[in-house]
Amino acid sequence: MPGLIAEGETDEVFLGVVISRQLREITVQSSRCAVDVESTEIGSRRSIYDHDRTTGALRELAGDCHLLFVHNDHKERDKAERVVRDSGLSTPVIALVPVQETEAWLLADVALWRRLSGSDHGRLPARPPDVEKIADPKKVLAEVAPRRGKPVRDYFEYIARNIDLNVLAQVPAYAEWVVDARNALKGLGYL
Repeated sequence: MPGLIAEGETDEVFLGVVISRQLREITVQSSRCAVDVESTEIGSRRSIYDHDRTTGALRELAGDCHLLFVHNDHKERDKAERVVRDSGLSTPVIALVPVQETEAWLLADVALWRRLSGSDHGRLPARPPDVEKIADPKKVLAEVAPRRGKPVRDYFEYIARNIDLNVLAQVPAYAEWVVDARNALKGLGYL
């Protein structure tokens, strides 16, 4: 069971689903055992809180979870890395930090946006790694999302459930946490 402490609700929605999906993809390759990956448990605090509250929330999650993730956007990179370093937990803790903001990762799969009626997919970079070059991913996401009277936040779960994980893994910051997760799963004996 994975656990997540993230900055905000939309990060929790997107990352919570993607983490479980990605861990399932990784563990399917296990030659050691069959692994049943549960849905990501979301922590009681957000990572925007101070260091002690964030590490306390991780400790709470560690009682139920086998692998923990702490998310911060690029401006708070040091905070996430410090929490991972200082957690003092036997449960592995992985920093999940995009180059800019999590919203960039939602923009990586052009084919997904093409299938979403009403989206302006012409604003997306042609190559998935290039989403990390977008200066304001939230703005671009708002411009790409269909204008059907739904707020942009309503697309986070849909994208999380349908984004091609192989495409998403072409984004370097995303690929980095996947490698860390694979290594942690090996250390836990799942791979």
